[in-house]
Parts: sequence; structure tokens; C-alpha cells
Amino acid sequence: METKRDYYEVLGVEKNADPAEIKKAYRKMARQFHPDVNKEDEAEAKFKEAQEAYSILSDEDKRYQYDNYGHAGMNGQGFDFNGMEFNGFGDIFDMFFGGRSAAGQKQGPIRGEDLRYDLRISFEEACFGTEKDIDVVRIEECEACDGTGAKPGTDVETCSNCGGSGQETVVQQTPFGRFQTSRTCHVCQGTGKTIKEPCGECDGQGRKRNKKKIHLNIPGGVQKGARLRVSSEGDAGYYGGPNGNLYVFIDVKPHKIFTRDGDHIHSTVSIDFVQAALGDDVLVESLDGELTLEVPGETQYGDTIKLKGHGARKLRGEGRGDHIFHMEVVTPTNLSDEQKEQLKSFREGLTGKQVKPHAKNKGFFEKVKDVFE
Repeated sequence: METKRDYYEVLGVEKNADPAEIKKAYRKMARQFHPDVNKEDEAEAKFKEAQEAYSILSDEDKRYQYDNYGHAGMNGQGFDFNGMEFNGFGDIFDMFFGGRSAAGQKQGPIRGEDLRYDLRISFEEACFGTEKDIDVVRIEECEACDGTGAKPGTDVETCSNCGGSGQETVVQQTPFGRFQTSRTCHVCQGTGKTIKEPCGECDGQGRKRNKKKIHLNIPGGVQKGARLRVSSEGDAGYYGGPNGNLYVFIDVKPHKIFTRDGDHIHSTVSIDFVQAALGDDVLVESLDGELTLEVPGETQYGDTIKLKGHGARKLRGEGRGDHIFHMEVVTPTNLSDEQKEQLKSFREGLTGKQVKPHAKNKGFFEKVKDVFE
């Protein structure tokens, strides 16, 4: 028995070739092997072979059957699945043995899409909480037709093709006999309903895009990147399905003075070395406005002073975090000659021992006091 060559091989094209490529390849072979042009003994056979390959691959249905069943499908031994769509072996099995494809089921309620909104708030609003009104563009049920899609005053009718089931029956003749299958109704697209006069507001969709103002309560203590869920404020659902949700993503503007670590606030306080040595009451900025901070004597560079309860609100739980002040001791500049001499005298009056960082020497601070007083 003679084995036929693969049709794609005959025309010299790939299996994923488009119709234009197949036609171009056939024309090239036809010009090359047409009996009126080529008198070689094998030319006529090659011409007929190319004709046969082109007749199959240029026909969408025949090509589909050939791709699935090869030459056997062209000899009547394949299965004629023309016009039917399958999602794998399961659908074919269902067709032959009485199953029902999920694609043939009537459309049920479908939940609407979730929406995202990016909101930027101030540092203080994030610490204490705030209320905001935002405008969200979303898909809503059409008010003119109450979501039916039909022109006001007209009715939505039951689909005459499927009787309202959303499915239509297809009878297929196969080598195994006659089989009956169900698929989504092509007239109503599975809804079971048809509209003769569509609503002019939504073009028969039953839904339209609108802008809605939504009020938000943002709790104190939220962080950058926090996500707030607003239930049922997303797009409207399909076929009576519920709305999706709205998710608000929080971005926080940086503060010019403060930084934040959880519920705690951090900032830097600059003092001169006399204040560091002797202590002082200094005015500082806080979330609660201007406050007096008591700086103890003998404060070193990098020391911290904590004010309890002056931080951000706790997102979970009661109360607030702390405000932590980082001390920065500033070295004086533009000293006069007299001041420089006083400092030299002060240094010479020390015990001769080098003063190490963070060392506490009572005599040292007493002498600083004498110099500047």
C-alpha cells in the first residue's frame, strides 16, 4: 500500500502556515510542475500531488480534519466534528457518552470586577486618621432600564431559539451513530432572553459607566502601602450578580522633619555644647504642635529623649506611640579671639586627662560653666 506524503511537506510549508503562505507555495509549485510547462516524467505526478494538498489545506474544515486525523480523516474514516468546539478529551467523552458541556449551561449570576483607587494622604493624616470623599468611575446598573437592557416601556422576551434555557441542541452524525449535544445558544449568548428594542442609555447592555462619590473613613495609624477594602463599591455584576469591591491603596507624603517607625515618630534636635553640658529646656516640634523638651545635663551626641504618647495612633489597640528625639550637638563657629582664648584656658585647666566620648567628669562641666558665665 502506497503511503501518502504529508500535505504540508508536499507544499513545503510549516503546519502553522497561514492561508496566504499556503496559496503562495501552491502557485509556485503549479508554475514549476504544470504539464504544459514541465515535460519531465514526474512533473505531472507532482502537480497532481500539489493540487490535492492545496485542496485540503486551503479549506478550513478539511484542514482541521486533516490536522486531527491525517489522511484517514480524508478517506471518510475520521470523525466529522465540523462546526463543533471541544476543550479537550473531556468534552469529546461527554459528547459520545451523554455528558453535558459546561459551555452549554445557562449564564448564572456573575460577580462584578474589583476596582483599585490610589489615594495619597499627608503624614499627619496617616498618624491620626482622616475622612475623605473620592470620585470613583465604575460600571453600574443602568437606571433607565433597571439593568434589563431593554428600552423603557418594552419587555425582555424569552429567546425563541432555546426557549429560555440558554442552550441549543446540535445533532451530529458520526461513525458511531447519531449524537445530540448542547452548546451555548448563539442567539441569546446563554442568557435565555432577547431584546428587540435596546435601551438608548446603555445600548442594551443593562450597565453603564458612571462616576460615584464615595466617603472613606481612614483609621489612624495606617502605613504607606496599606490597602483598605470598601465592600460592594466595585463594578456591578452580571445577570443579577453582586458588585465587586473597591480597594483603596494608601500612599503617604513624607514629612519635612519627622520620620516614622510603626507607631513611633523620630526627629532630630540640635543643641550647642553648652546646652549639652549644662542641660536646658528647648522648644521642639511634635505632632501635637510646639512642646518644651527638657534636655538633661551631660547629654552626649546621639542620645535620645523619649516623649511617651506623642507618636502615631495605634492601628490596632488603643493609645499612641512615642516621639523619640535624637540629640545632635552642634560645634560653635565664628568664635572671636577672646572666646578662643577662653576655651584654651579652659582646656589647660583640665586635669590633663583626655576627655573620652560619653565620659562624665563633674569638674569639666563646672569649668565650662565658669568660662561662659
